Amino acid sequence: MQFELFVAARYLRAKRRQAVIGVITVISILGVAAGVASLIIALAINNGFRQDLQERLLGSTSHINLLRVESDGIRNWQDLLARLQKEPHVLAGAPAIYEQVLISRGARAQGAILKGILPQDERRVSDILETVKSGSADTLETRKEDRSATSPPDPDEPNPLSARVTASLPPIILGKDMADQLGATVGSLVTVTSPQGELTPFGIVPKYKRFKVTGIFSSSFYEYDSSWAFISLPDAQKLFDLGDVVSVLEFKIDDIYKAPEIAQKLEAAAGKGFMSTNWMEQNRAIFHALRLERVVTFITIGLIVFVAALNILISLIMMVMEKTRDIAVLVSMGAKKRQIRRIFIYQGILIGVIGTVLGLIVGYLLSWAAGHYHLVSLSAEVYSIDYVPFAPRALDGVLVAIIAIGVSFIATLYPSWSAASVLPAEALRYE
Repeated sequence: MQFELFVAARYLRAKRRQAVIGVITVISILGVAAGVASLIIALAINNGFRQDLQERLLGSTSHINLLRVESDGIRNWQDLLARLQKEPHVLAGAPAIYEQVLISRGARAQGAILKGILPQDERRVSDILETVKSGSADTLETRKEDRSATSPPDPDEPNPLSARVTASLPPIILGKDMADQLGATVGSLVTVTSPQGELTPFGIVPKYKRFKVTGIFSSSFYEYDSSWAFISLPDAQKLFDLGDVVSVLEFKIDDIYKAPEIAQKLEAAAGKGFMSTNWMEQNRAIFHALRLERVVTFITIGLIVFVAALNILISLIMMVMEKTRDIAVLVSMGAKKRQIRRIFIYQGILIGVIGTVLGLIVGYLLSWAAGHYHLVSLSAEVYSIDYVPFAPRALDGVLVAIIAIGVSFIATLYPSWSAASVLPAEALRYE
């Protein structure tokens, strides 16, 4: 072992003439460990929220949306979709219709985003239909339409429709929280009211249609589960009197981080009058907030390591004062000033390394346990998810370790310089 490191390790293990120095040393180690563990846990939470949110968003929606600048929708969408699906980086595409509606059951009503889809195409661009827990999404493909499905609704539903009419009602899939709000289960009948309305001899009145709940999905993302519903594309076109028109073409791509560039290429390929949006633009605010929170968290909790570094500084200064005679003897025996400096630099770095290793072990163990067993629960209505996700990364551990050991090294500079400045004759004059 190197001479300076050997002496530094002996100084750390040796009994102190002043017990307070040992106490401060232990506090320094615990301070560094607490700071490192706190940073690892905080960064794991931030990364977990970002990763979980990104997975849920990308699993529930498409990567790129293509829309008409005008509000009349996209006509001849079949040919356009077939052509754009052949563009580089595009894996799949699907048509869709989005509209705001009111869904009611008896006296209960809920505002909703109604999405008209072709299930076979929707499954290729998102995983939302895979989260259907009750019933089946296949009913959106296999139903047989019947004109009697448009029978006038009974708001209180005291008398059920006949078996034939009920079976012919168009299907709808609701989010779990919306279904709970409406008191609906698989097989329940709901009324969808379109605010666009239709012209009658009595003026424009809201247009409504009855649907049968054939599935309930649970994406674990509150925004979708509480306000989204799905019907087949033909039913949506009929409900909103659109004809063979869709409001958006959705695309799934092979590299989600190149979405802005690929979106521009699709927009150009579609021709004039089209505009595109992508998942990064739609969720820019929330991901920016997470990045800002990460920086603020790093700075705030990093102050714990700074306080621990002050303890290292105080501990080494007191150590220099206690070991003045030892330093003088070492210099008298031929030790050079740079070796004396290294002794105390190594001592401070050892404190930092021990604290950092302990902090990394505790931080990663707690992050793994909390993430694996979902130890911290949340209110889904507020945070969109029902537990705190933890996603510790090795890169974060390396960064935190470098910073913690670097701060510990900086704390050793003044004490080591002070130790190297000890004059042997002055220190040993009265010995």
